[in-house]
Amino acid sequence: MRAARLIKLVLLLQSRPSMTGTELASRLEVSERTVARDVLALSEAGVPVYADRGRTGGYRLIGGYRTRLTGLGRTEAEALFLSGVPSALRDMGLADVASAARLKVSAALLPELSDAPANAAQRFHLDAPGWWHPHEAPTLLPAIADAVWDDRRMAARYRRREGEVERHLEPYGLILKAGVWYLAARTGDDFRVYRVDRFTAVTVGEDRFRRAADFDLPAFWEERAAQFARSILREQVELRLTPEGARRLPHVTDRTAAREALAAAGEPDALGRVTLSLPVESADVAYAQLLALGPEAEVLGPPELRERFARAAARSADLYR
Repeated sequence: MRAARLIKLVLLLQSRPSMTGTELASRLEVSERTVARDVLALSEAGVPVYADRGRTGGYRLIGGYRTRLTGLGRTEAEALFLSGVPSALRDMGLADVASAARLKVSAALLPELSDAPANAAQRFHLDAPGWWHPHEAPTLLPAIADAVWDDRRMAARYRRREGEVERHLEPYGLILKAGVWYLAARTGDDFRVYRVDRFTAVTVGEDRFRRAADFDLPAFWEERAAQFARSILREQVELRLTPEGARRLPHVTDRTAAREALAAAGEPDALGRVTLSLPVESADVAYAQLLALGPEAEVLGPPELRERFARAAARSADLYR
C-alpha cells in the first residue's frame, strides 16, 4: 500500500511544477504528516524531492526528474478508455483505477502538454443517466463487471414476473442505456440480454470461458435493441396528418416506426394531408403521445381511440370557448 502511494506521490509531482503538502495530502487521502514522512523516504531512496519552506512553499522535483514508472497495466489501460463516462466507472468500481491511469498518462506527457487532460475535462463531459430519475448503481454490478473483464463464468438468480430463476451465464459485455445497465451473456448456445438490477444473487466462478471470436458487442446490442423496440409495438393506429403533423410525428412517438410509416404513406390529399398506419405500444401510449400533435393529427381508428380523442377535443373546446 505504501509503495503504491509513494509512486503516486512522485507521479503527482512529475505532473505539476509544485504542490503543497495540503494538496498532496488531499490527493493521496492521508495526513500532511504522512506526506512529509513519504517525501523523506523518497529523498533517502534517491528521488530528488525538494521542500520549499514558508507559507507559499510546497514540494517539487529537482532538475526535471522523470520517473519511468509510468507504464499502464492492463486494467488501467482498459479503464482509461472508459474515463469519459465517470458515472459508469463509479458503478463498476473502477474510479480509482481510471484515476491512476490518467495520472500515469499525465506524468508521461511533455511539460508543455501537461494541461491537456484538464483542458479536455473542462470541454467534454458525458452524463449517462436520464433526467428525473435518481441514479442508483445496481448492487451486484461490480461483481458482474469483474466477471466480464476476466471472462469468468457465473451463477446467478434473476428476477422475472413469474418469480426468480437460476441461470448459469458466460458474461460477454455490459451496456449502459439511458441510465440502465444491461448484461449481454451466453447461456447454452444462445446470447441474451439481462437487466443488471434484476439480478438478486451472483456467484463468480474460477473457471474461464472462451469468447466467441465473431461476437461484436456494439453490433449485438444494436440488433437486440431494434428487436426490442419493434416487439413492444403490438398495435396499429390509423392517422391523417397535416404537413406539420407529419414533420412532428417522429418527435412524439417511436422515431423509426414513425419514419417507416411516413415512407409507406400514400400521396397527400388536396389539403396536403397524408394517411398512414402507425405501429404503437398500446392505445393508452398512443393517446398520450399523439395528444401532443393537437389539431395536426386526426385519429381514424381504432374506433375506441378515435372516440377518446373526440371527447378530449370537446373538453378542450369547452375550456377555450
